[in-house]
Amino acid sequence: MTISKEAKVGIMSLAAMLMLYFGFNILKGSDIFSKNYTYFAKYSDIDGLTVSNPVLLNGLTVGNVKSIQLMQNEGNSLVVTLEIRKNVNLRSGTKASLADGGLLGGKVIHLNIPAEGNILGEGDTLVSVQTAGIASLLQQKALPVVTHADSLVLNLTAVAVGFKETGEILNNVLRNYNQTGTNINQLISSNEKKIGTLLDNMSTLAASLVATEKELKPLLANANNLVDTLNNLQLKQTLQLAQDGLGDFRKLMADLENGSGSAGKLLKDEELYNNLNYTLISLNQLLANFREHPRRYVNVSVFGKKDKGPSESPIDTTLKFKENQ
Repeated sequence: MTISKEAKVGIMSLAAMLMLYFGFNILKGSDIFSKNYTYFAKYSDIDGLTVSNPVLLNGLTVGNVKSIQLMQNEGNSLVVTLEIRKNVNLRSGTKASLADGGLLGGKVIHLNIPAEGNILGEGDTLVSVQTAGIASLLQQKALPVVTHADSLVLNLTAVAVGFKETGEILNNVLRNYNQTGTNINQLISSNEKKIGTLLDNMSTLAASLVATEKELKPLLANANNLVDTLNNLQLKQTLQLAQDGLGDFRKLMADLENGSGSAGKLLKDEELYNNLNYTLISLNQLLANFREHPRRYVNVSVFGKKDKGPSESPIDTTLKFKENQ
């Protein structure tokens, strides 16, 4: 029996289609040679989950996403159909957590099967859990960084403005310095002769000071010798003698003040003072009478009658003493 070319082409086309079908399912992760169980999970947002994304159990692929259906009558929720291997038993309370597939992107569903509970049957609904993906975490971590970066940019802008103002101030200062330097140069130029004369005078003064220093050195040496001589005079003993003399003088003044001794009595005894005063008065009268009548006191006569004295008795000059003396 001869097979026509058309039959050969048809057979080859059918084989190619079968190979393409099985290859596509194998690439999707479907086990075409074993029976799979179908389960459902309901999410409000699948965040880019697509058909054929894997379902993992402790990091092992145990199934994939078979289909995704939009439920508009239930608030636009999304029902995801999961194909799980028949040898994986899911228990009541199993969680289907939607998460990121890794740094390369994509979404996966992680199964979290409790240790106890009734075994679920095909077509049961799993507990849906949505975890924050890497993009969300990066966004949460990056938001404060961006905020700080904005603040940093604002601060840098303020600093740049401050630097600009500082630069203008420094430019003004430098211009003032340049003007000041120019004025100083003009002042020096206009007073160059005076400055030269002043420097000459200062040099002369320095020379005079040097000469004066040479002259002062012998004087200072003599002063040192004088100090040594004064030290050798035993000034301490001399000062002690002077202090003792002052003490005797104070004692004498104290005796005079208290009326002790002859001098003290002369200064303090009023009766002695009155007697002395009375004696002086009597002596004055006697001298006055002697000048007026000297013949009463001195009479020289060879022939004649001797004068027996003054007609009046002289004032009694006997001193009166105190009764207790």
